[in-house]
Formats: sequence, structure tokens, C-alpha cells
Amino acid sequence: MLSKKMQDAFNDQINAELFSSYLYLAMSAHLEDATMKGMARWMRLQAQEEMEHAMKFVDFIGERGGRVVYKAIETPQSEWNSPLEIFRGAYEHEQYVTKRINDLMEIALSEKDFASQVFLQWFVTEQVEEEANADEIVKKLEMIGEGRHGIYMLDRELGQREAD
Repeated sequence: MLSKKMQDAFNDQINAELFSSYLYLAMSAHLEDATMKGMARWMRLQAQEEMEHAMKFVDFIGERGGRVVYKAIETPQSEWNSPLEIFRGAYEHEQYVTKRINDLMEIALSEKDFASQVFLQWFVTEQVEEEANADEIVKKLEMIGEGRHGIYMLDRELGQREAD
């Protein structure tokens, strides 16, 4: 059984994961409008992944006899100046999510909730990958600069991303 404190924190995380999905969909739409379909596809797949993360929390709460409570999702930003700005935003957002996951782990530790600790370990590992992926794209975009050919090539590369 989940403690009320853990349940409330997990419900907040569901909202944060749904916002992440919504944010990546907004980024995808912006990139689509800018005819960067490969980058848009990458972001759309990222949005789907964030939705799956939310559902992992939903399922875990249910398995532990808790109650899921959905909250309103904040409206994400919808305009950016460049692909670099978008991917920097994605990287910063993933750092924010990592902090949230670490905060959840601290609660699980303080509550001596071993099942939640094991569950959260998957997210701790996942966030290492999420940050590394976004950071790699930022570094590539910084290397490319404003070069249209480089952006075109990276757009094609990112469009090859497969759903997990």
C-alpha cells in the first residue's frame, strides 16, 4: 500500500509526465511547421514515450492500492526561434524531470517504501538516457551552427528514430 505522501507525489509526477508529452507535441508541431519533419518525428516519438511514462505511474499506483487523480495540464510554450532553442529546451526539461525523479526517490527512501524504490530505479536509469540523447542533439546543432546543409542532414538523421 502506498502512503498518502507517496501517492500524492506520484500523482504529481503523472501530471508532469503528461505535461512533458504535451510539450514535446508542441515542439513537434513547431518543427513540422518549419518543414523539419525528421526532427518533428523525433519529438512526436518523445511525446509518446512520455505518455508511456505517465501510464507506468498510473499502473503502479493501481497495483499498490492507491488512487490516481488527474490534474489540469499546463499549456506548453508553442514558439521557438530555432531547432537549437527547441532541443536546448528539451535538454533543460529532461534535467528538470531528473530532479523530480530524484525527489520521488528521496520520498520513497524516507518512507522506507522499497517497492517504490525499485519502481523508481527504472526512471533513474531512463533519465540518464533521456538527458544524454537530448544533450547529444544540442551539441550537434551547436557544431552545425546556422548551416542549412548540416541542419538538413541532422533532420534526416533524427527522422530515422524508431519507436521503442
